[in-house]
Amino acid sequence: MTFWRGKTAAELGEAIGRGELDPVWLTEDYLAAIRAHPSGDRIYARLTETRALAEAEAARVRARAGLRLSPLDGVPVSWKDLFDTAGVATESGSRLLEGRVPDRDAGVLRNATAAGLICLGKTHMTELAFSGLGLNPMTATPPNAHDPALVPGGSSSGAAVSVALDLAAAGIGSDTGGSVRIPAAWNDLVGFKTGHGRLPMSGTVPLVESFDTIGPLTRTVTDAALTFAALAGEAPVDLRGASLHGRRLSVIETVALEGCRPEPLAAFEAAVARLADAGASIDRVALPELAEAMSLSGILLTTEAYAIWRDRIEAAPDRMYPPIRDRFRLGGAHSGADFIAAWRRLRAIRAIWADRMAPFDAVLAPTAPILPPDAARLQTDPDYFAAENLLALRNTRIGNLMGLCALTLPTGLPMTGIMLLGRPMGEEALLRLGHAAEAALAGG
Repeated sequence: MTFWRGKTAAELGEAIGRGELDPVWLTEDYLAAIRAHPSGDRIYARLTETRALAEAEAARVRARAGLRLSPLDGVPVSWKDLFDTAGVATESGSRLLEGRVPDRDAGVLRNATAAGLICLGKTHMTELAFSGLGLNPMTATPPNAHDPALVPGGSSSGAAVSVALDLAAAGIGSDTGGSVRIPAAWNDLVGFKTGHGRLPMSGTVPLVESFDTIGPLTRTVTDAALTFAALAGEAPVDLRGASLHGRRLSVIETVALEGCRPEPLAAFEAAVARLADAGASIDRVALPELAEAMSLSGILLTTEAYAIWRDRIEAAPDRMYPPIRDRFRLGGAHSGADFIAAWRRLRAIRAIWADRMAPFDAVLAPTAPILPPDAARLQTDPDYFAAENLLALRNTRIGNLMGLCALTLPTGLPMTGIMLLGRPMGEEALLRLGHAAEAALAGG
């Protein structure tokens, strides 16, 4: 069965549909692999074994009757531990929420269940989703799939590693400033951040409600498209015939490339060249206002995050990892006038972005300007933690600040990604473009 666990979610779904693969056998194999893996308890916070096997049995019956609910009916996936699961603890990687058991599934989990996806369990994550590094000394830090001494990226850390180590066919994560795309890039996966409001956030533990989004972490763009459709309760976008010929792409210079370390920058430039070779036209664009938008993120994100979590944090501050707690507390330094002024200016910059980027099908940037840092050093050097965390999230944060959907693809150089920024509510168009880009990057 290990052979099947190495397949994409789409391939598993197709095999179930042909009668070659039993969803119960597949689910049992995933659960056994998770239990046997030496880092299984660092990746999964808890398994939902009873639920998974019951869902798999139902998927088996549907498959035999020719009544499958979707292309991924019977395919097992993992869920970041901020999506509510009825009767099962959902703690958002935080001791502050220890023992929190919701009585209703999150909206996207209900949609996915209605599409036949199997819920394997809940994956570890950064505390309350407030870091891009994936380090969580308070509960567990999943290992980077390439090197366990490195952090996996966050905050959807376990979601990424579960897929990269063949312990789930896809992982469902959230993204407020890069939390789907960073761990996807650092574990050589596809990460798809949907636009704000595109998927239902009901039953999702919030971080910054004005920026929180949901997205899948998968092996391929096809898998991302199928999983997104299941989360949305919609039919999948048709990826057939996607091409880069005649597509206009822009590279954001200045902010996104400044201080980019050699390996991610070289991987990005090589990937851009392959996209050009496949027929895309590439323009280099500078948008000075973007730097100002980036400077507003500290006011916008930390103020709202602290407003949501202040009472819970200050009631038990010692139950948080100090660098994460202190980052939340930064939000208490800003006035209401500062916050409103920042939002007014951000909306103006979003309008400038929309005007300048209108001619392009997507905007390109390195997903992360750094490689994953050493986990041990992050725990002993607070200044290093703060600097690396901010730099890790810098480029991905562009998509959240500008209100865009975004997709990261592996470049071919381990632990690096190329990010495609689409238009607000342009998920289907971006997935088609990403499908063509994926083929070009693979040499197809």
